[in-house]
Amino acid sequence: MTETNAPEKVPVIEETTTELVEEKKEPISTKTKPTASNTRPVRRSRKVVSVAETEPDLTSLDLSDPSLYINREISWIEFDRKVLETAMDKDIPLLNRVLFLSIFFNNLDEFCMVRVKNLQQQARSGAEPTGADKMPPAKQLVEIRRKLNDILNEAEKLWFDCLVPALEKKSIFFGKYSKLNVADKARLNRYFDEDIFPILTPQAVDAGRPFPMISNTSINFVVELEEINGDSKKTRFARIKCPNNIPRFLFIDNKEVRENPCMDSTCSEGTIILIEDLIANRLEGLFPGYKLKACGLFRITRNTDGEIEEDEADDLLSAVRDYVDQRRFGSVVRLELGRGMPQRLQDFLISHLDLSASQIYRYRMPLSFSEFGALMMLDRPALKYPPMPQRLPKAFDQDHSVFEEIGKRDLMVYHPYDSFNSVLEFLRSAALDPNVVAIKQTLYRCGKDSPIVRSLLEARRRGKQVTAIVELKARFDEEQNINWAEELERNGVNVVYGFAGLKIHAKLCFVVRREPEGLRRYVHIGTGNYNASSAKIYTDIGFFTADKEICDDVQDLFNVMTGFGIVKDYRKILVSPNSTRPSIIKLIRDEVESHKKYGNGHIIIKCNQLVDAEMIKELYAASRAGVRIECIVRGICTLRPGLKGVSETITVRSIVGKLLEHARLYYFANNGDSKVYFGSADLMTRNLNGRIEVLAPLTNPQLKVNVIEQIINHQLKDNYHAWVMNSDGSYTKQQPKKGEKIYDSQEIIGQVLNLNRKA
Repeated sequence: MTETNAPEKVPVIEETTTELVEEKKEPISTKTKPTASNTRPVRRSRKVVSVAETEPDLTSLDLSDPSLYINREISWIEFDRKVLETAMDKDIPLLNRVLFLSIFFNNLDEFCMVRVKNLQQQARSGAEPTGADKMPPAKQLVEIRRKLNDILNEAEKLWFDCLVPALEKKSIFFGKYSKLNVADKARLNRYFDEDIFPILTPQAVDAGRPFPMISNTSINFVVELEEINGDSKKTRFARIKCPNNIPRFLFIDNKEVRENPCMDSTCSEGTIILIEDLIANRLEGLFPGYKLKACGLFRITRNTDGEIEEDEADDLLSAVRDYVDQRRFGSVVRLELGRGMPQRLQDFLISHLDLSASQIYRYRMPLSFSEFGALMMLDRPALKYPPMPQRLPKAFDQDHSVFEEIGKRDLMVYHPYDSFNSVLEFLRSAALDPNVVAIKQTLYRCGKDSPIVRSLLEARRRGKQVTAIVELKARFDEEQNINWAEELERNGVNVVYGFAGLKIHAKLCFVVRREPEGLRRYVHIGTGNYNASSAKIYTDIGFFTADKEICDDVQDLFNVMTGFGIVKDYRKILVSPNSTRPSIIKLIRDEVESHKKYGNGHIIIKCNQLVDAEMIKELYAASRAGVRIECIVRGICTLRPGLKGVSETITVRSIVGKLLEHARLYYFANNGDSKVYFGSADLMTRNLNGRIEVLAPLTNPQLKVNVIEQIINHQLKDNYHAWVMNSDGSYTKQQPKKGEKIYDSQEIIGQVLNLNRKA
């Protein structure tokens, strides 16, 4: 990563301990686990570099003071560090630890693809800082480089010193082609000759053949060659791409001879050979008449955070398709090299890619480690979390009419504890019910094999009016969404390709049904995507209602998204970019006024990211007024909790566990008459200003109680998956105190919901 200025002096990382507030309530879990003292390593918090080295001056406090904010990029790295340290936890099943490590690297890939290039450009141009913390772009790049080197070293130690030996103890080995016996080599050679060699394309680099365009995140070989019989001993260079449409992992089974060496769900014990290792040992066959002098592996990360010029595009679908094609070859942000690559090959690559030393990272561990999550397919259930039991609420089983049940009362589900089949059944029933006349649906990330889309297609086949708003600009899902949009359109569905200038991130389904009393409407509002696969591991809320005012609101919003219209004030729901920000600000300020009267002000925020500076200022002001504020923020948080005179009443914690916390909830005590909202919006500027988002109120008193008692309270007591944020932006991993039971909120929530379902 480019450093345009000389590195500034930065403090050395210190170890610090943090006192924890004693939880007076007894945990309700009856689960018995070994005590923390002999099973879980104690994680000390890490001090991160703060913009200000001292506490702010409170005598003339300005809530815009940069010292009150954590840098967004540094906060992101601290989030990914939590994922890495989760992979270090020996209490977690072995293959899930490998999965967490692969997620760590996948997160890092996305960070480099999306965030780093803009900083490099700002640093080169001398642009002013844009974040509330005001850290200069050049300094951010220095800090990013330093911190990434730190955590990458930890990741390598984890892989080689812990995970590889642990896998070997379970008879899963990562081997080398050169160490295999003759018979196993023969099988792999046959596979190479028949299934790989015809696909490989050696690309020479010389005067007539320029250095080829390298696609984003692909694994590649750079090779140095010498002619065997020619008079000239001139060195020649070439590149070979490791194909991404062949299996990465080849399996030598301990139990049987496998003619097809590709790893699949029947594999359990044996030796895994990486495809690049096999290719490396057969490279010379690609260059007849030449001797292979040296070779090495490399991988580049390109910038993918481009802009789609919607205002200039006559056809948004075509513009997004062009953008996807161009993104594969955006400017290079990072070059990853396999350790041991000869310096002359490194120099060759660096000169042709025109990179600086700060953009180069060298690895001992396999490149593209994000792909190692595929090891979860191994048939070793004892090395994975047991499958989570998923319940289907009675209202959605085959013996009930889902529309009659929703017509009686609002229904709420909490995935994945409550099966996503509740949403699928809602759509399936709408598609098959002859009384349903219209369905309107938003689609942001619906996955490759989408039962939601199948239901929409079935509804259209049965003559219903079906409208699908497909957000083509959903990052990294653009191509899949283009395919779905085209298939839906071919089958007669009315497809709307997003909204000019705004991403449609709201999760909405609107069903119109003809009943004896006339047309009646039913709505589903969610916090997560309509994706049946991710719904198995993402915690999300789904809400079903026939409430007239909410149905009126959602009907109006669909008309705005598909046609022309300006609706500034909705009846009940909050809608970005118009009403979400001012409404949340009003809710915060109302809580301050309530606290001044009654002294019991309380705000709870559960979201994925908390970044927006204006919202943070409001929370700081509420804290200074004495309101208790508890935040559960999974990812980036630029607010600094616990600052004397600024945020003393604010706590921030993050839950990183088996399930990915994804639900958004906003609670305001309001002196006992609580106000609770849920929906798709985080407290980020893009969610408040640059997207169409929906937050919906919970007006049913029992549902409000359920959300707090069955979800929030357990997460606030978690001492197993929870990390508490310190005022400098570092996190302290929570541990059970002496004599205290482990409180695993994700498991306890499952127990509580299961008991309630049975009751």
